[in-house]
Amino acid sequence: MKKYLLATSAIILGASAASAAGIERTNQSVGVLFETGRYLEFSYATVSPKTTGVGGLVTPGAQSGDMTPTYNQFGFAYKADINEQLSYALIYDQPYGADVDYPDATGYFAQGSTAAFDSNALTATLRYKLPNRVSVYGGLRYQVISANAFVPFVTGSAGPLAGTPYQATANSDGGVGYLFGAAYEMPDIALRVSLTYQSSIKHELDTVENSVLGLGVPSSTDIETPQSLALEFQTGIAKNTLLFGSVRWVDWSSFEIAPQQYVNLVGSPLVFFVDDRITWTLGVGRKLNEQWSVAGAVSYEETTGSPTGNLGPTDGLISLGLSAIYTQGNTKITTGIRYVDIGNARTRVGAAVPGGIFQDNKAIAVGVKIGYSF
Repeated sequence: MKKYLLATSAIILGASAASAAGIERTNQSVGVLFETGRYLEFSYATVSPKTTGVGGLVTPGAQSGDMTPTYNQFGFAYKADINEQLSYALIYDQPYGADVDYPDATGYFAQGSTAAFDSNALTATLRYKLPNRVSVYGGLRYQVISANAFVPFVTGSAGPLAGTPYQATANSDGGVGYLFGAAYEMPDIALRVSLTYQSSIKHELDTVENSVLGLGVPSSTDIETPQSLALEFQTGIAKNTLLFGSVRWVDWSSFEIAPQQYVNLVGSPLVFFVDDRITWTLGVGRKLNEQWSVAGAVSYEETTGSPTGNLGPTDGLISLGLSAIYTQGNTKITTGIRYVDIGNARTRVGAAVPGGIFQDNKAIAVGVKIGYSF
């Protein structure tokens, strides 16, 4: 039971994450550390959000159109034992991301605005088993991010550069963080409880900005991806049936993207989040036979009502994830689908709230993972 459900919980909780808190696209799980023996996996997910809004205090009533295009996620992980007590894992993921593309000619104030935020991370972790069913683990995480934005509604009508739209391009930058945690296991009832802390990672991006304040102006943009704390559990509740879930806190209130010219023009960061986020997930898995297993899980993030930036107009979520696992010999193939009801959001434009009102939005994610034990 324990072996098959590791794959189940992984795809529901992580691989097909769609529109989680902030700009997070994976939950940065280290669950692969608990696989048996040597293990290699590859994962892929495609996520199709639909995010539309209407003008509030700015361009009242104008429709924004869908401003979030479909995106893809890739990942892989490798785990191996050094001896009976020590094991290690290497994990690649794309933990953060944003793709914004407001349609042109809608009359909405942000029409034509585009932005992208990309990340790639490699995590190396080491786990040590103590003799009392407890294990401790820790490691380092190297992360590279890059960003760019084109925001034509941020401009001005005076001076020699009147009418120049705001644009920023930031070079990629790498940074290092760390993680540590502990787990308790009772294999006879498929019980495992783990607590994992992931540190923030600081970046300093060389940026070039164009606006009414100047063209080709170099600056430096400090970005700190947030720290997090995750409590994950699983336990058998009946023959071939397992309950699993997690509670995860992310320090989003400390995150912002604030290029110098943009802040001088608007008076607020380009991207910001007022509140921290706690994501709750609860699911049940069931082994049907020697080849097939299934699972379902529900996730929830509170809608706080705090204003958001116009490049990330979401506030909370409720989601349902379903997955099926096919096992043949040493190979297991996990497929999953997740539907996300994105929480209603109000955006801020300078001092104006709401600049835009976003309601009744959703996302659908489909993922597949292939794992091989050897």
